[in-house]
Order: sequence, then structure tokens, then C-alpha cells
Amino acid sequence: MTQQTAEAIQHAEPRQSNEAPIASGDMNAVRPVPRITVQAFCQTENIAQVLDMASKDRRMSKAHVKVHMGGIQAAVDFYSGAPTPNLIIVESKLTGEELLTDLGRLAEVCDGETKVVVIGHQNDIMMYRELIANGVSEYLVAPVSMADFMQAVSEIFVNPETGPIGKVLAFVGAKGGVGSSTICHNVAWSISSKYQSDVVLTDLDLAFGTANINLDQDPPQGVAEAVFSPDRMDDILLDRLLAKCAEHLSLLAAPSTLDRTYDFEKDAFSQILEVAQRGAPCVVVDVPHQWTSWTRQVLASADQVVITACPELANLRNTKNMLDVLAELRPNDSKPHLVMNQVGTPKRPEISVPDFTGPLGLEPAAILPFEPALFGTASNNGQMISEADPKSNISSSFDLLGQILTGKAQLQSEKKGGLNFLSKLRFKGK
Repeated sequence: MTQQTAEAIQHAEPRQSNEAPIASGDMNAVRPVPRITVQAFCQTENIAQVLDMASKDRRMSKAHVKVHMGGIQAAVDFYSGAPTPNLIIVESKLTGEELLTDLGRLAEVCDGETKVVVIGHQNDIMMYRELIANGVSEYLVAPVSMADFMQAVSEIFVNPETGPIGKVLAFVGAKGGVGSSTICHNVAWSISSKYQSDVVLTDLDLAFGTANINLDQDPPQGVAEAVFSPDRMDDILLDRLLAKCAEHLSLLAAPSTLDRTYDFEKDAFSQILEVAQRGAPCVVVDVPHQWTSWTRQVLASADQVVITACPELANLRNTKNMLDVLAELRPNDSKPHLVMNQVGTPKRPEISVPDFTGPLGLEPAAILPFEPALFGTASNNGQMISEADPKSNISSSFDLLGQILTGKAQLQSEKKGGLNFLSKLRFKGK
């Protein structure tokens, strides 16, 4: 190992934190909360900290949340002279008639459309039913995790008629030319074909995107028409812009032309991805290797992030930097998945995979060998790897990566291990 490599790995040691962690719970099932106003009135510092941390999560980025202390009495005093928000969260240690009396006084100062969630300290099913019968939207039992809180809010305000919101899987390279786009397109194909699940592949490399070439498509319109017409963006326009690549795979293609520059604001693609999420359970995003406000925002708001890297020094540095920034942007999410690509390139000095991934504290989700003939043939023919060679180990790696990103691999593991479903139960009274 060279001295330069050793120094890079030394600087890549994971950061340590002495702060006591806030209970986050299972964040994978939590969907984004819509644009609402939430005000909380807590009695204990722990609940206040949980709600405050939850308010900073990416899934709550559209909601305006303010946390107060004082419980129900503070809420009554506050709203005696102020309009009520979309949602009020109140914590109370009272039970029975005392709790109902306090909530009755709160109801007198609430607007008719305001929802109320109560965080209590007694796991009493009879009390839960009585609270629901009296108009309380949800009753949560302390201790409450961030996932419990956000899931409750989402269930109250997300319209069930719109169906579940699809997940966004964002792929980005640690360096240009590492094969992130090719991996992205093949994983999208694998998810759509193996699980017969609708996938929208979105190519955000407007100048040099290759999704249309790799999938042998030449759509007249695509993502450029959507991003330059944000006021027109809806389900109908999206359907017109999508190119059908297979029964369950649609492409929102990049123009791949240089007749204009592509400089965008931070949230330029947010509406496009939101509309796509409403129409497909999986939105796979090919993020170009550049660092702008909008690429940063796409990565910060995605449900899963996949970083592709080759085993060399600049990739190690860039991967470390990306992991650090994403840890700050996504404090309540799992780490990004790492794909090591082009491993074993002839005559190229490489950092071994253990030396590359060990200091990052991240096991690779897939290790792909250098196979120029297979990838070159598939690219020139406008095919996916599973079409060019269905029996190849690389095709199996794409299938496994698709399983990991969609949660299928975890589900299969739980089934094999004998899942103790009783430990998963939460007090919902339903």
C-alpha cells in the first residue's frame, strides 16, 4: 500500500459522536409528510427532543413544526388568542376523565378542521377507544420514536385514495466514468422484470445521459420538457413524456444535447419526482456526477442512495466526502449502499476492497469485476446485462442489489430466520 493510500485511509476513519441517540425506530416504512403546520405541547424533555429531531428529518421537510413545553394547559392558553394549525400534538400523563376534561377545554379553542394527536403514558385500550370516539385522531404511548410520530402524522394527512407513495432510489458515481449509470439502468430493469413492479427510470444527466442508448430508446420528449415546464407538471404530462421500455419499465429520458445549458434551482426536480412517485412504486434516478444544489437535494431526499466507486484513491476520497455530507443531510436514514465496480482491471494499481471499504465502515452491497466484453456488447446492442447474458454472475448481482434496495432481501432473510411478529406489534388499537 502506498503512503498516499495509507494517508487517505487514515483520514477516512469514521467520526465518533458522544451524543446520546434519539430513538428513531424503523424509518424505512415512513413516507413523506405533506405541507402542513404542526405544533406540539410536551410535558417531558424526551418527547420534546424526539419531536424536534423528527421535524428536521427529510420526510418532514415540507411540514412546518414548532415544539413547545407545557402540555395541554399550555396549548389551551396559547390558542385562546391564536388560530390553530393543521395538527396539534399534546403530551399528557393524565388518564380517564381527567384527560378527557383537559381535551374538552382544548376542543373549545380549536378550529373545526384541526386534528389532535395525544401522546400518553398509559397503554390502555379502553382509553384509546374513548379518545378516538371523542374525535382524537391518534393516541401514541410513550416512549415514542421519530418513526412512530412521523408515521402517525402521515397516516392522518396522506389521502388513502392516492395509494402508497413510491420510493426514490438515487444512483450516483463517486467519480466520473465509474459505471454508476450502467448499474442504475440495469438495477431498474431487474426490479421491473423480476418483481413485475412498475418502475420509472429518470435520467437527470440532461447533457450526456445514456439511459436512452442503453435501453435502445429515442423518445422525442423527456425530463427536459418536465423541468422547464414546472407549472404544467402533473400526472397527465408525465404520462406523455414517459417512454415505454418494457411492460413494467418506463423511461423519463434526458435530451442528451448541448443546445442549451442546464443550470437549475435547488428544488427543480422535486415536483417531477413527487408526481412520478404517485404513479409508480419505484422511481430510479440516475444522478450525474456533479455537485450542485439540485443534485445535493435529490440525494438528500431520496429513500435510498447508491454510490458506485472503483478501487482507487480519488474514489476513496470522494466516497468518504459523500458519506460524510449525506450523514449530515440524512441523519435518520441508513447509510448509502456502496457498489465496487471494475474490480480487477488489468495493469491498474488498485486498493483492495477490504482496504477501501473498511475505513468507511461500509460493507459493499455488490462487487462487480472488470468485464469490458460483456458490458461493451450490451451497450452497443442497446441491451441490459440480463438480456446479453442472463446466466452471468453480474446479472445475478444486479438482481441482488434490486432485492436489497426494495427490501425484498431483508424480507426473505426474516422469513428464513423465523420472524417474531409479536415483537413488531405497536399499540394502535386497530
